[in-house]
Amino acid sequence: MVLVLVASPHRHRDASPGWAAVIERLAAAMDATDVIGWYEPGAVIGIVHPLTATPGATQPAAAVALDGGGRLGARLEQEIARGCSVRVLVYPEPVPPAAEDLRDLEPALYPELAFPRRSDRHRDAAKRTLDVVGSLLSLVLLAPALAVIAALVKMTSPGPAFFGQTRIGHLTKPFTVRKFRTMYAHADSAVHREFVSRFIAASVTDGRPPDGFFKLTNDRRITPLGRFLRKTSLDELPQLWNVLRGDMSLVGPRPPVPYEYLQYRPWHRRRVIEAKPGLTGLWQVAGRSRTTFDEMVRLDLRYARTRSLRKDLAIICRTPPVIISGKGAC
Repeated sequence: MVLVLVASPHRHRDASPGWAAVIERLAAAMDATDVIGWYEPGAVIGIVHPLTATPGATQPAAAVALDGGGRLGARLEQEIARGCSVRVLVYPEPVPPAAEDLRDLEPALYPELAFPRRSDRHRDAAKRTLDVVGSLLSLVLLAPALAVIAALVKMTSPGPAFFGQTRIGHLTKPFTVRKFRTMYAHADSAVHREFVSRFIAASVTDGRPPDGFFKLTNDRRITPLGRFLRKTSLDELPQLWNVLRGDMSLVGPRPPVPYEYLQYRPWHRRRVIEAKPGLTGLWQVAGRSRTTFDEMVRLDLRYARTRSLRKDLAIICRTPPVIISGKGAC
């Protein structure tokens, strides 16, 4: 699908001679399957046009839409000559072949993000307040425990106490997540890459996660202390700093690693678009590792579309019992 945005030099209402002429010319050139309407009332016209060719990761969307757009493509070129500003966007956005080439999300494809409602802005402000207050208090109260864990990590295996890893955050923006190191230094990520591929593929085939878990079991890269930290989720505590910085929230979807995101189908990508990643979330308290990948994504999307301050507080209260019980952990 292609979204074409046309901004006329005549910035008037739809009843004005400037806009009326533009709309008339575009409507006459459209196919029966095209849809036209206001993207931004009185300022920008949007046209939804089906794609006849699939663009590659490096192929410009405009080249695909205008060259293959027939009458509409020719009309858009004429409108550009008349002074109109035209943007052509492809949805879903092509995923690059390598993690190093990940692009920023195009906000124009998501008008609910570009034009948030007042109630959504108030909700997000309250959520951010909870994040700042909660993470700051937790860091202060847990400072002695954090120091003890860091010392134990250093004492039990060579290497740093903390581990930094690039993750894909809200609106596909990468950030560095902080955790206590649970693996031996210089552990190879190839094992996890292969597991992620099998896990995502399993949801497409028989719907069952490999070995029944989302996380690797009997992973020899993990230290004895690391197994305990992972089972109790204590290795995640340094992410409170990410919450305080604004990279993450106390509640939200789990942030994926880049090579995981590259294997997402278009609807999977909504989990990093609709909500900021969280320290805990609906998946963690409802299923954790004993779910398929698609089930995890559906839980994340359900949270993102129904989130509220009350729900965040409920998930935070449910998290400690789940951690203590170890249900779904590895």
